Amino acid sequence: MDGFDDAFMGVGMSFSQQKMAVYDYDKVIEILMRDSEMTHDEAVEYFDFNIIGAYIGEETPTFIKRDTHEQI
Repeated sequence: MDGFDDAFMGVGMSFSQQKMAVYDYDKVIEILMRDSEMTHDEAVEYFDFNIIGAYIGEETPTFIKRDTHEQI
């Protein structure tokens, strides 16, 4: 994902799946807020519709949201 290098965490692997880029959800939101001058709510809405909602083939990245067990 262009412009989100600071949110890149590494590569995810799973049985019978191709490797995929993994990004930190909260950092992606921070980058959207910083670079596009969005509020938190606007950044989340943009992310939900335009990033997580976009399928770009087998190389579609995945995102990790770091919640505690209690938050889940």
